[in-house]
Amino acid sequence: MLVSQLPTEKKQIYETLLLRITSGSFEMNSSIPRRYTCDGMNLSPSLHVEGIPFGTRSLAIIAEDSDAPIRSWVHWLKWDIPVRNDISEDFSGGIDGLNDFGKTEYCGPCPPRGIHRYTFRVYALDGRLGLKSGSDRTTLEKAMRGHVIAKGELMGLYGRTFEQIDPNDYL
Repeated sequence: MLVSQLPTEKKQIYETLLLRITSGSFEMNSSIPRRYTCDGMNLSPSLHVEGIPFGTRSLAIIAEDSDAPIRSWVHWLKWDIPVRNDISEDFSGGIDGLNDFGKTEYCGPCPPRGIHRYTFRVYALDGRLGLKSGSDRTTLEKAMRGHVIAKGELMGLYGRTFEQIDPNDYL
């Protein structure tokens, strides 16, 4: 069976290409520097995107802590990013969504205890989404359905010592 003959939901799986995501800030599966966390300057790290396919009209980012105690915790949502290979540190382009801290900005790693995995996912989309600022992850993912033509991820680690934990981070 040809990919073009598959049902739409399966066709999307086979037609999605892989982006290669790297960073000048940290390497895959390595420690995220304090500068990009709640214990540092809380800046978004630089991201480099390779393999952006022809037809890409915008990019989107979802950054999350998949080791959060109850469910995956969203730290950063951004979409309608103009197509580019380099997303700079503390990037301000695109539209910001509402993260699980209740903010429309990047909020860096800030685990309550232990070392957590933080995944930065970048999506190449076939158009702009046009969502309003402050939309949540569910709204973003629904809007992206059927428009993702490539995706990739970069995962980093961050842990805090007991002395670093500020109870106000969770209020």
